[in-house]
Amino acid sequence: MTTAPLSLEHIIRPSSLTSKKAPVLFMLHGYGSNEEDLFSFAAELPDALCIISVRAPYTLEPYGYAWYAINFDAEKGKWSDDEQAITSREKIVHFIDEACAAYHLDKDNIGLLGFSQGTILSYAVALSYPSKIKNVIALSGYINEGILVNGYEKGNYSDLDIYASHGQVDQVIPLEWAQRAPELLKKLKIDHVFEEFPVGHGVAPQNFYSLKEWLSTRIG
Repeated sequence: MTTAPLSLEHIIRPSSLTSKKAPVLFMLHGYGSNEEDLFSFAAELPDALCIISVRAPYTLEPYGYAWYAINFDAEKGKWSDDEQAITSREKIVHFIDEACAAYHLDKDNIGLLGFSQGTILSYAVALSYPSKIKNVIALSGYINEGILVNGYEKGNYSDLDIYASHGQVDQVIPLEWAQRAPELLKKLKIDHVFEEFPVGHGVAPQNFYSLKEWLSTRIG
């Protein structure tokens, strides 16, 4: 399918469904990567899903893209640009609406699959706008409460379902950061699964099998 000229660059694998609007999975890549990265998963995911892999809006030199800047300062250490992250959160929400209209997708069956920085944004979108998102697959990331909408704690999360996983020897995002997510998700009464795998900052084969099984039961 030819991609429509929307507000964010993207690539798409159409759904096999022709008789009704398709469920959709938006893929959000990590820092310094691009829309081709997670799209490699598409061939292994259910045919009924329309899969849209999105390119982050900020360019990184010499190549790659980011949802927000990560700065390295001798005094402050490593820190994230939360203002840019909030801007990207809103860009993603706007893009979801655009894409659902342009590609005639089921706006009541929207999933997000993120990796690393893309997971941080997936959490931010879903926890800020739970009425928009049905499923989240959160790989190798964490929840940054600083980029959620004010008053998110009062949201209705009854229709949201989350699968999260992390590498036990992740050298980029510490495991303990990811382990805080289930505590918050439980507090918000969100159905969730959290798994750990004996890998670094990546997706082990067993991890992919597990997320695929989880997703396949939730796209109907």
